[in-house]
Amino acid sequence: MPRLTPLTLPPGTLSGHPQPVLPVAGTEAVLRPWQEGDAEAVRAAYDDPAIQYWHARRADAVAEAAEWIAEWRDAWHTESRAEWAIASGGTLLGRCGLNRIEALDGEGEVAYWTVPAARGKGLAPRAVRTLTDWAFASGFARLVLQHSTGNTASCRVATKAGYPLEATRSAAARHTDGWHDMHAHVSLNLRTERVG
Repeated sequence: MPRLTPLTLPPGTLSGHPQPVLPVAGTEAVLRPWQEGDAEAVRAAYDDPAIQYWHARRADAVAEAAEWIAEWRDAWHTESRAEWAIASGGTLLGRCGLNRIEALDGEGEVAYWTVPAARGKGLAPRAVRTLTDWAFASGFARLVLQHSTGNTASCRVATKAGYPLEATRSAAARHTDGWHDMHAHVSLNLRTERVG
């Protein structure tokens, strides 16, 4: 059955170009592609109780973290995700990326975390804004940032990064202590055509 609308993100939108390094304005950090050598730092990051709680994952071994990194790197070529390390010099400060890229409507879901030493300094909202600017320049139309309603820090990140609250989704994500209501914040690419 033929489609009446073209893909918002045609094939090659990501994979047709090398994954860029993106400077994070107002910091010495960059968003850079993941490297194999990041595995130990990722494993250590997932020792943090807050990362485990809000992401419902842990890494029990460096080899497991290395598998995640391989998946994150491969996802650029399959155009299913776009994942970056937040880093300054040789130090891993966090992760920022787009999960669940949907090519037809040009939508992606923003995901991020920062290590404890990088929190409270405005890095996360700046990294999200950097990612957002890149995504909109690349043709994405709509980005969604979701977090548990109990995660007030992520709510502040979303607001500071220019993602207004669109909705609350009841019992939309399962954490280790049960189902959480989720805030859905949305940023729209104002350069795309809109009707209504």
